[in-house]
Amino acid sequence: MGFCFWVCFISLLNFYSLSFVSSQADASAEGTVFIDGKAPIGRIDDDFICATLDWWPPEKCDYGTCSWGLAGLLNLDLNKNLFLNAVKAFSPLKIRLGGTLQDKVIYDTDDNQLPCTSFVKNTSEMFGFTQGCLPMNRWDDLNSFFQKAGAKVIFGLNALAGRTIASDGSAVGAWNYTNAESFMQYTVDKNYTIHGWELGNELCGSGVGTRVSADQYAADTAALQSIVQKIYQNVDLKPLIITPGGFYDSDWFTEYIDKTNKSLDVVTHHIYNLGPGVDDHLVGKILDPSVLEGVSGTFSGLHNIIKNSTTSAAAWVGEAGGAYNSGHNLVTNAFVFSFWYLDQLGMASKYDTKTYCRQSLVGGNYGLLNTTNFEPNPDYYSALLWHRLMGRNVLSTSFTGTDKIRSYTHCAKQSKGITLLLINLNNSTTVQAKLAFNSTMSLRHKHRSQISDHKHRIHKTTIIKLPQGIDGKIRREEYHLTAKDGNLQSQSMLLNGNILSVNSSGIIPHLEPLHVKSAKPIMVAPLSIMFTHMPDVTVPACKVQP
Repeated sequence: MGFCFWVCFISLLNFYSLSFVSSQADASAEGTVFIDGKAPIGRIDDDFICATLDWWPPEKCDYGTCSWGLAGLLNLDLNKNLFLNAVKAFSPLKIRLGGTLQDKVIYDTDDNQLPCTSFVKNTSEMFGFTQGCLPMNRWDDLNSFFQKAGAKVIFGLNALAGRTIASDGSAVGAWNYTNAESFMQYTVDKNYTIHGWELGNELCGSGVGTRVSADQYAADTAALQSIVQKIYQNVDLKPLIITPGGFYDSDWFTEYIDKTNKSLDVVTHHIYNLGPGVDDHLVGKILDPSVLEGVSGTFSGLHNIIKNSTTSAAAWVGEAGGAYNSGHNLVTNAFVFSFWYLDQLGMASKYDTKTYCRQSLVGGNYGLLNTTNFEPNPDYYSALLWHRLMGRNVLSTSFTGTDKIRSYTHCAKQSKGITLLLINLNNSTTVQAKLAFNSTMSLRHKHRSQISDHKHRIHKTTIIKLPQGIDGKIRREEYHLTAKDGNLQSQSMLLNGNILSVNSSGIIPHLEPLHVKSAKPIMVAPLSIMFTHMPDVTVPACKVQP
Protein backbone atom coordinates (compact mmCIF):
# COMPACT_ATOMS: atom_id res chain seq x y z
CA MET A 1 0.00 0.00 0.00
CA GLY A 2 1.08 3.58 -0.58
CA PHE A 3 0.91 6.46 1.82
CA CYS A 4 -1.57 9.25 1.94
CA PHE A 5 -1.11 12.93 2.62
CA TRP A 6 -2.79 16.16 1.72
CA VAL A 7 -1.54 19.67 1.32
CA CYS A 8 -3.54 22.90 1.23
CA PHE A 9 -2.14 26.23 0.14
CA ILE A 10 -2.89 29.54 1.85
CA SER A 11 -1.09 32.86 1.97
CA LEU A 12 0.59 33.76 5.24
CA LEU A 13 2.80 36.83 4.54
CA ASN A 14 6.45 35.70 4.60
CA PHE A 15 5.84 32.66 6.80
CA TYR A 16 4.45 29.22 6.30
CA SER A 17 3.16 27.39 9.28
CA LEU A 18 3.12 23.76 10.30
CA SER A 19 -0.18 23.77 12.17
CA PHE A 20 -1.86 21.29 14.43
CA VAL A 21 -5.42 21.01 15.64
CA SER A 22 -5.80 20.10 19.28
CA SER A 23 -7.62 16.89 20.00
CA GLN A 24 -7.95 17.80 23.65
CA ALA A 25 -10.89 19.50 25.27
CA ASP A 26 -8.99 21.24 28.06
CA ALA A 27 -8.58 25.01 28.24
CA SER A 28 -5.04 25.23 26.92
CA ALA A 29 -3.43 28.37 25.57
CA GLU A 30 -2.08 28.49 22.04
CA GLY A 31 1.11 30.00 20.73
CA THR A 32 3.48 29.87 17.80
CA VAL A 33 7.16 29.02 17.68
CA PHE A 34 8.84 30.97 14.87
CA ILE A 35 12.02 29.27 13.63
CA ASP A 36 14.38 30.87 11.14
CA GLY A 37 15.90 27.97 9.27
CA LYS A 38 17.88 29.87 6.66
CA ALA A 39 21.22 30.00 8.48
CA PRO A 40 22.52 29.33 11.99
CA ILE A 41 22.91 32.25 14.38
CA GLY A 42 25.55 30.46 16.43
CA ARG A 43 27.52 27.24 16.70
CA ILE A 44 28.34 25.35 19.86
CA ASP A 45 31.01 22.74 20.49
CA ASP A 46 29.94 19.17 19.95
CA ASP A 47 30.92 18.67 23.60
CA PHE A 48 29.16 21.85 24.74
CA ILE A 49 28.21 20.41 28.14
CA CYS A 50 30.91 20.89 30.79
CA ALA A 51 30.89 20.53 34.56
CA THR A 52 33.29 21.62 37.27
CA LEU A 53 35.16 20.01 40.14
CA ASP A 54 36.28 22.36 42.92
CA TRP A 55 38.98 22.50 45.57
CA TRP A 56 36.72 23.20 48.54
CA PRO A 57 37.48 21.04 51.61
CA PRO A 58 34.72 19.70 53.93
CA GLU A 59 35.13 22.77 56.18
CA LYS A 60 33.73 25.06 53.46
CA CYS A 61 30.47 26.36 54.93
CA ASP A 62 27.93 28.98 53.84
CA TYR A 63 25.17 30.46 55.99
CA GLY A 64 25.84 27.81 58.65
CA THR A 65 25.61 24.89 56.23
CA CYS A 66 28.61 22.79 55.17
CA SER A 67 27.51 21.31 51.83
CA TRP A 68 30.76 20.17 50.19
CA GLY A 69 31.53 17.03 52.15
CA LEU A 70 34.17 14.90 50.45
CA ALA A 71 33.63 16.40 47.00
CA GLY A 72 36.82 18.46 46.69
CA LEU A 73 39.57 17.55 44.26
CA LEU A 74 41.85 16.43 47.09
CA ASN A 75 39.36 14.04 48.73
CA LEU A 76 36.78 13.01 46.13
CA ASP A 77 36.21 9.24 46.02
CA LEU A 78 37.30 8.23 42.52
CA ASN A 79 36.40 4.56 42.92
CA LYS A 80 32.62 4.80 42.83
CA ASN A 81 31.23 2.94 39.83
CA LEU A 82 28.26 5.29 39.62
CA PHE A 83 30.56 8.32 39.44
CA LEU A 84 32.49 6.74 36.58
CA ASN A 85 29.30 5.80 34.71
CA ALA A 86 27.84 9.28 35.16
CA VAL A 87 30.83 10.86 33.43
CA LYS A 88 31.17 8.17 30.75
CA ALA A 89 27.54 8.65 29.70
CA PHE A 90 28.48 11.88 27.94
CA SER A 91 31.37 10.48 25.88
CA PRO A 92 32.91 12.97 26.41
CA LEU A 93 32.20 15.33 29.29
CA LYS A 94 34.39 18.39 29.64
CA ILE A 95 35.46 18.83 33.27
CA ARG A 96 36.91 22.11 34.49
CA LEU A 97 39.08 21.78 37.59
CA GLY A 98 39.17 25.03 39.49
CA GLY A 99 37.37 27.52 41.67
CA THR A 100 38.19 30.09 44.30
CA LEU A 101 40.99 28.14 46.00
CA GLN A 102 42.84 27.37 42.76
CA ASP A 103 44.73 30.65 43.25
CA LYS A 104 46.07 29.28 46.56
CA VAL A 105 47.20 25.88 45.25
CA ILE A 106 50.84 24.87 45.01
CA TYR A 107 51.89 21.81 43.03
CA ASP A 108 54.19 19.32 44.77
CA THR A 109 56.62 18.88 41.89
CA ASP A 110 60.40 18.62 42.31
CA ASP A 111 60.81 22.40 42.41
CA ASN A 112 58.46 22.85 45.38
CA GLN A 113 60.32 23.70 48.59
CA LEU A 114 57.22 24.09 50.78
CA PRO A 115 55.40 21.43 52.85
CA CYS A 116 52.61 19.75 50.89
CA THR A 117 49.70 20.29 53.25
CA SER A 118 45.94 20.50 52.74
CA PHE A 119 43.85 23.65 53.01
CA VAL A 120 43.17 24.76 56.58
CA LYS A 121 40.27 27.00 57.48
CA ASN A 122 41.46 30.43 58.59
CA THR A 123 39.05 33.37 58.46
CA SER A 124 41.89 35.88 58.46
CA GLU A 125 43.21 34.51 55.15
CA MET A 126 41.95 35.55 51.73
CA PHE A 127 39.08 33.24 50.71
CA GLY A 128 38.96 31.90 54.29
CA PHE A 129 41.59 29.19 53.89
CA THR A 130 45.35 28.82 53.97
CA GLN A 131 47.40 27.75 50.99
CA GLY A 132 46.90 24.12 49.94
CA CYS A 133 48.94 21.64 47.96
CA LEU A 134 48.25 19.11 45.19
CA PRO A 135 50.37 15.96 45.70
CA MET A 136 51.50 14.39 42.45
CA ASN A 137 50.17 10.96 43.45
CA ARG A 138 46.71 12.56 43.75
CA TRP A 139 47.18 14.16 40.32
CA ASP A 140 48.06 10.70 39.00
CA ASP A 141 44.87 9.25 40.52
CA LEU A 142 42.72 12.03 39.07
CA ASN A 143 44.15 11.50 35.59
CA SER A 144 43.62 7.77 35.83
CA PHE A 145 39.95 8.43 36.52
CA PHE A 146 39.63 11.01 33.72
CA GLN A 147 41.19 8.62 31.23
CA LYS A 148 38.82 5.79 32.19
CA ALA A 149 35.85 8.14 32.04
CA GLY A 150 36.85 9.69 28.72
CA ALA A 151 36.69 13.20 30.19
CA LYS A 152 38.26 16.27 28.58
CA VAL A 153 40.09 18.16 31.32
CA ILE A 154 40.47 21.92 31.73
CA PHE A 155 42.85 22.78 34.57
CA GLY A 156 42.73 26.15 36.34
CA LEU A 157 46.22 27.36 37.28
CA ASN A 158 47.14 29.50 40.30
CA ALA A 159 47.38 33.03 38.88
CA LEU A 160 48.24 34.79 42.16
CA ALA A 161 51.67 33.16 42.52
CA GLY A 162 54.34 35.85 42.82
CA ARG A 163 51.96 38.77 43.31
CA THR A 164 51.47 41.00 46.31
CA ILE A 165 48.19 42.49 47.46
CA ALA A 166 48.24 46.31 47.48
CA SER A 167 46.45 48.52 50.00
CA ASP A 168 43.60 49.06 47.54
CA GLY A 169 43.01 45.29 47.33
CA SER A 170 44.51 44.80 43.89
CA ALA A 171 47.06 42.11 43.09
CA VAL A 172 50.24 43.67 41.65
CA GLY A 173 53.29 42.25 39.97
CA ALA A 174 53.77 39.67 37.26
CA TRP A 175 52.63 36.07 37.52
CA ASN A 176 55.38 33.78 38.81
CA TYR A 177 54.89 30.71 36.67
CA THR A 178 57.81 28.63 37.97
CA ASN A 179 55.71 26.13 39.92
CA ALA A 180 53.01 26.01 37.23
CA GLU A 181 55.59 25.35 34.54
CA SER A 182 57.05 22.48 36.55
CA PHE A 183 53.55 21.05 37.06
CA MET A 184 52.74 21.31 33.36
CA GLN A 185 56.02 19.60 32.47
CA TYR A 186 55.21 16.77 34.89
CA THR A 187 51.80 16.43 33.23
CA VAL A 188 53.32 16.17 29.75
CA ASP A 189 56.00 13.76 30.92
CA LYS A 190 53.23 11.51 32.26
CA ASN A 191 51.38 11.69 28.92
CA TYR A 192 48.29 13.15 30.57
CA THR A 193 46.07 14.92 28.06
CA ILE A 194 44.86 18.37 29.08
CA HIS A 195 42.24 19.97 26.86
CA GLY A 196 43.00 23.46 28.14
CA TRP A 197 45.02 25.39 30.72
CA GLU A 198 43.01 28.16 32.36
CA LEU A 199 44.77 30.98 34.22
CA GLY A 200 43.14 32.39 37.36
CA ASN A 201 39.69 32.43 38.90
CA GLU A 202 37.54 35.57 39.28
CA LEU A 203 40.44 38.02 39.25
CA CYS A 204 39.19 40.14 36.32
CA GLY A 205 37.20 43.37 36.54
CA SER A 206 36.54 44.26 40.17
CA GLY A 207 37.51 40.71 41.11
CA VAL A 208 36.49 38.51 44.03
CA GLY A 209 38.92 38.86 46.94
CA THR A 210 41.45 40.65 44.75
CA ARG A 211 41.88 41.70 41.14
CA VAL A 212 44.47 41.91 38.37
CA SER A 213 44.53 44.69 35.77
CA ALA A 214 43.66 43.83 32.18
CA ASP A 215 47.10 44.96 30.99
CA GLN A 216 48.94 42.73 33.47
CA TYR A 217 46.60 39.80 32.79
CA ALA A 218 47.33 40.12 29.07
CA ALA A 219 51.07 39.93 29.77
CA ASP A 220 50.53 36.87 31.97
CA THR A 221 48.45 35.22 29.24
CA ALA A 222 51.28 35.74 26.77
CA ALA A 223 53.63 34.13 29.29
CA LEU A 224 51.30 31.13 29.61
CA GLN A 225 51.16 30.75 25.84
CA SER A 226 54.96 30.84 25.67
CA ILE A 227 55.26 28.13 28.33
CA VAL A 228 52.70 25.92 26.60
CA GLN A 229 54.45 26.29 23.25
CA LYS A 230 57.76 25.27 24.82
CA ILE A 231 56.48 22.34 26.88
CA TYR A 232 54.20 20.98 24.14
CA GLN A 233 56.56 21.51 21.20
CA ASN A 234 56.85 17.75 20.62
CA VAL A 235 53.22 16.95 21.49
CA ASP A 236 50.74 16.69 18.63
CA LEU A 237 47.65 17.68 20.61
CA LYS A 238 48.15 21.21 21.93
CA PRO A 239 45.98 22.44 24.83
CA LEU A 240 43.87 25.57 24.66
CA ILE A 241 44.92 28.81 26.37
CA ILE A 242 41.91 29.83 28.47
CA THR A 243 41.30 32.94 30.63
CA PRO A 244 40.22 34.91 32.66
CA GLY A 245 37.51 32.82 34.38
CA GLY A 246 35.68 35.67 36.07
CA PHE A 247 32.66 37.93 35.98
CA TYR A 248 31.94 39.94 32.86
CA ASP A 249 33.06 43.56 32.95
CA SER A 250 32.69 45.34 29.61
CA ASP A 251 35.65 47.72 29.89
CA TRP A 252 38.01 45.14 31.37
CA PHE A 253 37.11 42.46 28.82
CA THR A 254 37.36 44.92 25.92
CA GLU A 255 40.90 45.95 26.89
CA TYR A 256 41.97 42.42 27.70
CA ILE A 257 40.68 40.84 24.49
CA ASP A 258 42.27 43.62 22.44
CA LYS A 259 45.66 42.89 24.05
CA THR A 260 45.49 39.08 23.77
CA ASN A 261 44.39 38.68 20.17
CA LYS A 262 47.44 36.52 19.39
CA SER A 263 47.71 34.52 22.61
CA LEU A 264 44.19 33.53 23.68
CA ASP A 265 42.02 30.62 22.48
CA VAL A 266 39.07 30.87 24.88
CA VAL A 267 37.69 33.74 26.95
CA THR A 268 35.70 32.45 29.94
CA HIS A 269 33.18 34.17 32.18
CA HIS A 270 31.07 33.12 35.17
CA ILE A 271 27.31 33.30 35.75
CA TYR A 272 25.64 33.63 39.18
CA ASN A 273 22.73 35.84 38.19
CA LEU A 274 20.27 34.62 40.86
CA GLY A 275 22.15 36.13 43.79
CA PRO A 276 23.17 34.43 47.03
CA GLY A 277 22.20 30.86 47.81
CA VAL A 278 20.60 31.99 51.08
CA ASP A 279 17.88 33.89 49.17
CA ASP A 280 14.42 32.50 50.05
CA HIS A 281 12.97 33.78 46.77
CA LEU A 282 15.07 31.71 44.40
CA VAL A 283 12.16 29.62 43.10
CA GLY A 284 10.24 32.76 42.17
CA LYS A 285 13.28 34.16 40.38
CA ILE A 286 13.81 30.95 38.43
CA LEU A 287 10.20 31.00 37.20
CA ASP A 288 10.29 34.70 36.26
CA PRO A 289 11.02 35.12 32.53
CA SER A 290 12.29 38.67 33.06
CA VAL A 291 14.91 37.39 35.52
CA LEU A 292 15.95 34.65 33.12
CA GLU A 293 16.19 37.09 30.24
CA GLY A 294 18.07 39.65 32.32
CA VAL A 295 21.44 37.96 31.88
CA SER A 296 21.20 38.12 28.08
CA GLY A 297 23.08 41.43 28.23
CA THR A 298 26.17 39.61 29.50
CA PHE A 299 26.07 37.10 26.66
CA SER A 300 25.40 39.70 23.98
CA GLY A 301 27.98 42.12 25.41
CA LEU A 302 30.81 39.59 25.30
CA HIS A 303 29.65 38.30 21.92
CA ASN A 304 29.84 41.83 20.48
CA ILE A 305 33.28 42.51 21.96
CA ILE A 306 34.64 39.35 20.35
CA LYS A 307 32.88 40.05 17.05
CA ASN A 308 34.26 43.58 16.88
CA SER A 309 37.82 42.61 17.77
CA THR A 310 40.55 40.86 15.81
CA THR A 311 40.70 37.95 18.24
CA SER A 312 40.01 34.39 17.20
CA ALA A 313 39.12 33.47 20.78
CA ALA A 314 35.81 31.74 21.48
CA ALA A 315 33.48 32.48 24.41
CA TRP A 316 32.83 29.90 27.11
CA VAL A 317 30.89 29.98 30.34
CA GLY A 318 33.64 28.68 32.59
CA GLU A 319 31.54 28.34 35.74
CA ALA A 320 27.84 28.78 36.43
CA GLY A 321 25.97 27.75 39.55
CA GLY A 322 23.15 30.28 39.37
CA ALA A 323 23.15 31.11 43.09
CA TYR A 324 26.55 31.82 44.63
CA ASN A 325 27.99 30.55 47.92
CA SER A 326 27.23 26.89 47.15
CA GLY A 327 23.63 27.26 46.00
CA HIS A 328 20.48 26.37 47.98
CA ASN A 329 19.49 22.86 49.04
CA LEU A 330 16.26 21.60 47.43
CA VAL A 331 16.38 24.42 44.89
CA THR A 332 19.65 24.40 42.95
CA ASN A 333 19.84 20.60 43.22
CA ALA A 334 16.12 20.01 42.58
CA PHE A 335 13.81 19.76 39.58
CA VAL A 336 13.00 23.48 39.54
CA PHE A 337 16.59 24.36 38.70
CA SER A 338 16.30 22.72 35.29
CA PHE A 339 14.16 25.67 34.23
CA TRP A 340 17.12 27.95 34.90
CA TYR A 341 19.81 25.56 33.69
CA LEU A 342 18.28 24.60 30.35
CA ASP A 343 17.32 28.21 29.70
CA GLN A 344 20.95 29.15 30.33
CA LEU A 345 22.17 26.52 27.88
CA GLY A 346 19.74 27.76 25.25
CA MET A 347 20.54 31.44 25.78
CA ALA A 348 24.31 30.93 25.85
CA SER A 349 24.09 29.01 22.57
CA LYS A 350 22.21 31.87 20.89
CA TYR A 351 25.19 34.12 21.51
CA ASP A 352 27.74 31.71 20.05
CA THR A 353 29.02 30.43 23.38
CA LYS A 354 30.94 27.26 22.55
CA THR A 355 31.00 25.49 25.95
CA TYR A 356 29.03 25.84 29.19
CA CYS A 357 30.56 24.60 32.47
CA ARG A 358 28.09 23.90 35.25
CA GLN A 359 29.13 24.42 38.87
CA SER A 360 29.35 21.67 39.85
CA LEU A 361 29.61 18.07 38.75
CA VAL A 362 29.53 17.14 42.42
CA GLY A 363 29.80 19.31 45.53
CA GLY A 364 27.85 22.11 47.18
CA ASN A 365 24.10 22.35 46.74
CA TYR A 366 24.24 22.75 42.97
CA GLY A 367 25.90 19.50 41.88
CA LEU A 368 24.66 17.52 38.92
CA LEU A 369 25.31 14.54 41.19
CA ASN A 370 24.42 14.11 44.85
CA THR A 371 27.41 15.05 47.01
CA THR A 372 27.15 11.97 49.23
CA ASN A 373 26.13 9.06 47.02
CA PHE A 374 26.66 10.42 43.46
CA GLU A 375 23.01 9.75 42.51
CA PRO A 376 22.09 12.04 39.61
CA ASN A 377 20.09 15.14 40.48
CA PRO A 378 17.46 16.32 37.93
CA ASP A 379 19.86 18.67 36.14
CA TYR A 380 22.14 15.74 35.32
CA TYR A 381 19.42 14.25 33.12
CA SER A 382 18.64 17.66 31.63
CA ALA A 383 22.30 18.02 30.69
CA LEU A 384 22.45 14.51 29.24
CA LEU A 385 19.36 15.06 27.11
CA TRP A 386 20.77 18.34 25.81
CA HIS A 387 24.08 16.65 25.01
CA ARG A 388 22.40 13.88 23.04
CA LEU A 389 19.73 15.89 21.23
CA MET A 390 20.97 19.43 20.52
CA GLY A 391 23.33 19.70 17.57
CA ARG A 392 25.96 22.35 16.91
CA ASN A 393 23.97 24.75 14.72
CA VAL A 394 21.70 27.15 16.60
CA LEU A 395 18.54 28.49 14.94
CA SER A 396 16.89 31.82 15.71
CA THR A 397 13.70 31.00 17.63
CA SER A 398 10.94 33.07 19.22
CA PHE A 399 7.57 32.31 20.78
CA THR A 400 4.40 34.38 20.57
CA GLY A 401 1.27 33.84 22.63
CA THR A 402 2.69 33.94 26.17
CA ASP A 403 5.90 35.12 27.80
CA LYS A 404 5.87 32.04 30.02
CA ILE A 405 7.28 29.84 27.26
CA ARG A 406 11.03 29.86 26.66
CA SER A 407 11.94 28.35 23.29
CA TYR A 408 15.19 27.24 21.65
CA THR A 409 15.92 25.27 18.48
CA HIS A 410 19.05 23.55 17.22
CA CYS A 411 19.76 21.32 14.31
CA ALA A 412 19.37 17.81 15.65
CA LYS A 413 22.43 15.89 16.78
CA GLN A 414 21.18 12.48 15.65
CA SER A 415 19.52 13.35 12.34
CA LYS A 416 19.29 15.99 9.62
CA GLY A 417 16.19 17.38 11.30
CA ILE A 418 15.71 19.81 14.18
CA THR A 419 15.32 19.62 17.97
CA LEU A 420 13.07 22.08 19.75
CA LEU A 421 13.31 22.86 23.48
CA LEU A 422 10.21 24.35 25.12
CA ILE A 423 10.16 25.43 28.78
CA ASN A 424 6.74 26.20 30.30
CA LEU A 425 7.05 28.48 33.35
CA ASN A 426 3.27 28.74 33.79
CA ASN A 427 1.90 26.85 36.80
CA SER A 428 -1.61 26.28 35.46
CA THR A 429 -1.72 26.47 31.66
CA THR A 430 -0.96 23.80 29.12
CA VAL A 431 0.42 25.41 25.98
CA GLN A 432 -0.31 24.13 22.51
CA ALA A 433 2.51 25.16 20.19
CA LYS A 434 2.31 25.63 16.44
CA LEU A 435 5.50 25.74 14.39
CA ALA A 436 6.22 28.42 11.82
CA PHE A 437 9.29 28.70 9.61
CA ASN A 438 10.49 31.52 7.37
CA SER A 439 12.66 29.47 5.03
CA THR A 440 12.17 26.67 2.57
CA MET A 441 12.18 23.33 4.33
CA SER A 442 11.55 19.72 3.44
CA LEU A 443 9.36 17.04 4.92
CA ARG A 444 10.77 13.57 4.48
CA HIS A 445 8.11 10.84 4.28
CA LYS A 446 9.12 7.22 3.86
CA HIS A 447 7.00 4.66 2.06
CA ARG A 448 5.63 1.93 4.23
CA SER A 449 7.88 -0.62 2.58
CA GLN A 450 10.90 1.65 3.21
CA ILE A 451 11.84 1.20 -0.45
CA SER A 452 11.11 4.74 -1.57
CA ASP A 453 12.01 7.96 0.13
CA HIS A 454 9.82 10.90 -0.90
CA LYS A 455 10.71 14.50 -0.15
CA HIS A 456 8.07 17.20 -0.24
CA ARG A 457 9.48 20.71 -0.49
CA ILE A 458 7.33 23.22 1.32
CA HIS A 459 7.39 26.84 0.22
CA LYS A 460 6.74 29.97 2.22
CA THR A 461 2.99 30.07 1.63
CA THR A 462 2.19 26.47 2.47
CA ILE A 463 0.48 24.98 5.50
CA ILE A 464 0.97 21.26 5.92
CA LYS A 465 -1.37 19.02 7.85
CA LEU A 466 0.22 15.64 8.15
CA PRO A 467 -1.87 12.44 7.87
CA GLN A 468 -3.33 10.82 10.95
CA GLY A 469 -4.22 7.53 9.31
CA ILE A 470 -2.49 4.19 9.66
CA ASP A 471 -0.23 4.94 6.72
CA GLY A 472 1.09 8.16 8.25
CA LYS A 473 4.75 7.52 8.97
CA ILE A 474 6.06 10.98 9.77
CA ARG A 475 6.74 11.06 13.48
CA ARG A 476 8.59 13.01 16.10
CA GLU A 477 10.21 12.08 19.40
CA GLU A 478 9.15 13.85 22.59
CA TYR A 479 10.90 14.00 25.96
CA HIS A 480 8.64 15.51 28.65
CA LEU A 481 10.34 16.40 31.93
CA THR A 482 8.23 16.90 35.07
CA ALA A 483 8.73 16.87 38.82
CA LYS A 484 7.82 13.86 40.91
CA ASP A 485 4.37 14.38 42.48
CA GLY A 486 4.34 17.88 40.98
CA ASN A 487 6.79 19.05 43.65
CA LEU A 488 9.17 21.51 42.02
CA GLN A 489 11.65 21.06 44.85
CA SER A 490 11.77 17.30 44.41
CA GLN A 491 15.14 15.78 43.60
CA SER A 492 13.44 13.20 41.40
CA MET A 493 12.62 13.85 37.76
CA LEU A 494 10.09 12.09 35.55
CA LEU A 495 10.73 11.49 31.86
CA ASN A 496 7.46 10.94 30.02
CA GLY A 497 5.85 10.06 33.34
CA ASN A 498 8.51 7.54 34.42
CA ILE A 499 10.93 8.26 37.24
CA LEU A 500 14.58 8.45 36.29
CA SER A 501 16.87 6.51 38.60
CA VAL A 502 20.01 4.41 38.44
CA ASN A 503 19.87 0.70 39.16
CA SER A 504 21.72 -1.17 41.91
CA SER A 505 24.75 -1.55 39.63
CA GLY A 506 25.04 2.19 39.15
CA ILE A 507 23.89 2.11 35.53
CA ILE A 508 22.54 5.39 34.12
CA PRO A 509 18.99 4.77 32.80
CA HIS A 510 18.09 4.91 29.13
CA LEU A 511 16.38 8.14 28.14
CA GLU A 512 13.57 6.84 25.97
CA PRO A 513 11.31 9.20 23.99
CA LEU A 514 7.64 9.04 23.17
CA HIS A 515 7.10 8.43 19.46
CA VAL A 516 4.31 10.75 18.36
CA LYS A 517 2.63 11.17 14.98
CA SER A 518 3.48 14.59 13.67
CA ALA A 519 -0.19 15.40 13.09
CA LYS A 520 -0.76 15.52 16.83
CA PRO A 521 -0.40 18.92 18.50
CA ILE A 522 2.70 19.80 20.49
CA MET A 523 1.51 20.17 24.07
CA VAL A 524 3.63 21.49 26.93
CA ALA A 525 2.14 20.84 30.37
CA PRO A 526 2.29 23.44 33.16
CA LEU A 527 5.71 23.71 34.86
CA SER A 528 7.26 21.20 32.50
CA ILE A 529 10.07 21.04 29.98
CA MET A 530 10.07 19.21 26.68
CA PHE A 531 12.55 18.37 23.96
CA THR A 532 11.01 17.53 20.58
CA HIS A 533 13.19 15.86 17.98
CA MET A 534 11.72 16.17 14.47
CA PRO A 535 14.01 14.16 12.19
CA ASP A 536 11.83 14.70 9.13
CA VAL A 537 11.78 18.50 9.26
CA THR A 538 14.89 19.71 7.46
CA VAL A 539 15.90 23.33 6.92
CA PRO A 540 18.81 24.85 4.96
CA ALA A 541 20.73 25.68 8.16
CA CYS A 542 20.91 21.99 9.01
CA LYS A 543 21.90 20.55 5.66
CA VAL A 544 25.60 20.99 6.35
CA GLN A 545 26.63 20.94 9.99
CA PRO A 546 30.23 21.66 10.99
